[in-house]
Amino acid sequence: MIKLLRILLCSGIFSVGLLANANAALETRLGGLAVYDTDLNITWLADANYAKTSGYDADGLMNWYDANTWAASLNIGSTSNWRLPEVNEMIHLYNVEDISISSPNLFVNIHFFSYWTATEFEHIPLNAWFFGMVYGLYDWTTKNAALPAWAVHDGDVGAALVPEPETYAMLSIGLLMLLGFRRRLKRY
Repeated sequence: MIKLLRILLCSGIFSVGLLANANAALETRLGGLAVYDTDLNITWLADANYAKTSGYDADGLMNWYDANTWAASLNIGSTSNWRLPEVNEMIHLYNVEDISISSPNLFVNIHFFSYWTATEFEHIPLNAWFFGMVYGLYDWTTKNAALPAWAVHDGDVGAALVPEPETYAMLSIGLLMLLGFRRRLKRY
């Protein structure tokens, strides 16, 4: 009985270690094609100028309507349903995650222009908000202006590829309990 308690205690301590959350806010996904933001539960496209580098647009600059169409048509790593980020998501990326044109980290091709956001300017329907990655400033302009677009996806696009730590913990506890019960039954 004491051995069984020791086994359960050890497995419990092991499980707590598996369940501990890391504080990393940005994690690579899809083999480096995307970056997951654990704070906002969104996934950013790692290439901040993918419209240009993918050949969709020669210079990567497009009006707001085309930018939304481009993002919605993306299929990256068999993942669709991409969109433009909201202005508050761009602010978070710049201010909290400290991502700017001078410190790209996990991202490539961060443009020195301002990026379109999905946020429309509520007072003038023909305008939308944009965000500048150089100084972290945002403002609104006409939706017909030519700016680059950066796509995001709601949730973690790589979540299905990585088992949850809880799965390993439950499996470990179950196996250890089976071993403990098996040993106990052999004695009788």
